Amino acid sequence: MVKSHLYEPFEIAVSEPMDECPRPIHSHSFFELIYVVSGTGKHFVNESGLEYAPGNLFLIAPDDTHHFDIQEQTTLLFVRFNESYVGSSKVQERSRQRITYILKNANHQAGCLLRYAGDQVVARSIMEAVMREHEERGFYHQELLLQFIDTVLMLIVRNITTLLPEKVNENTEEKALEILQYVQTNIASPDKIRAKAISRQFGISEHYLGRYFKKHTNETLQEYIIHYKLRMVESRLLHSNMRMNEIADGLGFTDKSHLNRLFKKYNGVSPAQYRKQQQQMLLPKS
Repeated sequence: MVKSHLYEPFEIAVSEPMDECPRPIHSHSFFELIYVVSGTGKHFVNESGLEYAPGNLFLIAPDDTHHFDIQEQTTLLFVRFNESYVGSSKVQERSRQRITYILKNANHQAGCLLRYAGDQVVARSIMEAVMREHEERGFYHQELLLQFIDTVLMLIVRNITTLLPEKVNENTEEKALEILQYVQTNIASPDKIRAKAISRQFGISEHYLGRYFKKHTNETLQEYIIHYKLRMVESRLLHSNMRMNEIADGLGFTDKSHLNRLFKKYNGVSPAQYRKQQQQMLLPKS
């Protein structure tokens, strides 16, 4: 499998309209933001695939594998950067540390990064501005591009943070982060995220696992699993046309009814109502 490298802190590229993905499954040694300018199809990250559409924003982390299955002619905007770019960013030191931590430790899904409808609108405007500045190269275009990228990174951090327990930060023990990543990676396999299986995977007792997880995340293991699953449901409702039974099957729910009951218990509305509300928020105001 081909692995790409980046020899500058960051670079920007816009693809020509594509009818098929020019590259098979591949990985990078750097971070890559991908903004869908136009087109539809499926995006696969680490063998997990979800539909994409104009306005979607994806983050590919170092060593992630990915490729596109294009259905309608697609144009993509790429913003590639390495960790040294984050370190040289003009954002405050505390924010730089947080960005680096989130980008390195969050599990990267195939779906769009932005859960909040308002953030999707902001990101769309910024990415369109990135394309204009990259093409026109007017006065101070480099400085403007840096500001735009920093802002998008902060939007990404805000959205990814919602998938992590509030107590988790850059000082959290590595083993706790590994357990979180294991749960995220295996969220669709109920047998793999039972306490017994996780205990065996990490060589600790079930009793100690419960206390250890709660100490480092301020949530029980079961609470985190439920909350993370529901965030994944929200992402699929917002960024795909998947039916409820497909979402239920793909995330390890017993059936569609189980998904509906749990979602309404925690969100106050059914999945169908949630999807409709979010879609209405994205409609242009007259």
